[in-house]
Amino acid sequence: MAAQLSGPLNHRTFATTHAFDWCANTQHLTQGVHFTWNLCPLCYSSSMRTAALFIILSTTLIAAPRFEVSFSAKAQASPADGRLIVIVSKELEGEPRFQVSWGTETQQIFGIDVDGLQPGDTARVDSKAAGHPLRSVNDLAPGKYNVQAVLNIYETFHRAGGHTVKLHMDHGEGQQWNSAPGNLMSKPKQVEIGADTVVPIEMTEVIPPIDPPKDTKYVRHLRIESKLLTAFWGRPMHLGAIVLVPAGFDENQQQHYPIAFEQTHFPGGFAFRETPPTPAMKGGERRQADRAYRFFQEWSSGRLPKFLVVLTQHATPYYDDSYGINTANMGPYGDALTKELYPAVEKQFRAIGEPWARVLFGGSTGGWMTLAQQIFYPEYFGGAWGFCPDPVDFHAFQLTNVYTDKNAYFDIGPFQKLPRPVGRLPNDHIFTTLEDFSRQESVIGTRGRSGGQMDAFHATFGPAGPDGYTAELWNPETGDIDPEIARYWREHFDLTATLQRDWERLGPSLIGKLHITMGTKDTFYLDAAVHKMEDFLNSTKLPGKGPYYGGSVEYGNNEPHCFVGNIPPGESLEVYYVPVFAEYMRKMAPKGADVDSWR
Repeated sequence: MAAQLSGPLNHRTFATTHAFDWCANTQHLTQGVHFTWNLCPLCYSSSMRTAALFIILSTTLIAAPRFEVSFSAKAQASPADGRLIVIVSKELEGEPRFQVSWGTETQQIFGIDVDGLQPGDTARVDSKAAGHPLRSVNDLAPGKYNVQAVLNIYETFHRAGGHTVKLHMDHGEGQQWNSAPGNLMSKPKQVEIGADTVVPIEMTEVIPPIDPPKDTKYVRHLRIESKLLTAFWGRPMHLGAIVLVPAGFDENQQQHYPIAFEQTHFPGGFAFRETPPTPAMKGGERRQADRAYRFFQEWSSGRLPKFLVVLTQHATPYYDDSYGINTANMGPYGDALTKELYPAVEKQFRAIGEPWARVLFGGSTGGWMTLAQQIFYPEYFGGAWGFCPDPVDFHAFQLTNVYTDKNAYFDIGPFQKLPRPVGRLPNDHIFTTLEDFSRQESVIGTRGRSGGQMDAFHATFGPAGPDGYTAELWNPETGDIDPEIARYWREHFDLTATLQRDWERLGPSLIGKLHITMGTKDTFYLDAAVHKMEDFLNSTKLPGKGPYYGGSVEYGNNEPHCFVGNIPPGESLEVYYVPVFAEYMRKMAPKGADVDSWR
């Protein structure tokens, strides 16, 4: 046992093995494999020397900190499947689970999968556990830390098609492992960690459920079970909507309204405040409260066109939203939204229910979703405003060309390779690379189960693998790109490629409907893809290439993520764009349509 490696050799073991290299021959040096030491005759001349050598080697090889984690029967009486994450923080105040972030200020995490872990049994997080930013517990410097454990609970799904997969089911938090109701966690505790410290951690706490939202005069809620998604996932699946209704909605029961679907990550609600900001609010909190209260004042005053504005809740077992389309890994969310949820919203809240009176808008992931839904359902929606969208052309998937680059993590030359950034600050400093970003996600969850952005791209754009989990475009360890999966991405979800391939069919239904904004210094390098889409859209004006798309692309000079147009300071997105949508609808409405009663 003493001569068994619990993990790869590192800087703590190298000095000892190198010093005795003259009398040792390593047969196996791989993780979790026994190895033997064949000592030379000179070493056998002294039994004491041999014994001392064995003790030194054994002590050095096993000297690494570890965490022994369990959960109490009071927290959960049944066995648990999931991802066990131990957070090790140098911030001695607060909860470490909320101190994991992108960039240099993130705290340390280690992760292992657990399957059928019983209450009271111990899961060992040691040198075999994946880590980020440090790869191994062996690399933890001795010192005082604030530690906490979280178990992100997995549910077993028996999916249509025969695959059985274990994933985290969203419980209203939007796929957040550190705040998901039902997840188990320990209380933070400060510990001194040395070279061989064993840290016992017991998870005694359960993250509580989220209180159901309450309707107000202006904000209403709707939740339905989706038959389409239930059939795909093999268990009841629900979709939700948060609906902002106009002034006079309850009084004017015969009035019908145009509708704007606002696409974003999993929304908790509108930035809509029905009471004035308090004097105690300062700085950014005060500015946000002022904007939210101004939104309420404009909305309730009757000065704005009378609209329904809808936030959609459609978290999946992979991510905080579905990207609004049908996919191999997440199921028929595009159809579920357009055939089940949206019609239910329009019926209950008295929408006009015609394409000309139905638009989409949203930013970032919501920007991509907005454009994708308009493109994949061209006659259902009457217009789309996609702000700072996720990559709309995979020739410029941030800084990676997925079709020609062989590696997602590095620009590679004959003798040099340079890491590929994935995020920049306004001062052009890099705050993360694609490798670092992906590695953090792989610690939070294997098989694409982190709930993070890169795993969401794989789950959305890629096929399912043979085991039913996501087939990833690039190898999470090496970054090597699979060209077959790249072809799948292009054929199914490269929006520019889709427009180029199918413009003869799509073009007549998209005239005037596509509107895009993008900062020229987007934080996540999303601007290059928009330029490529714009090049194609502009080409539709050439002879024989039409019909001309007739939409708009607007750039914000040196603006970061997420540029949504030149909105006056302090004004909300909805207050600015609802009049834009109203004017657009007035022009697009068919002859005889009611374009006055709601204005």
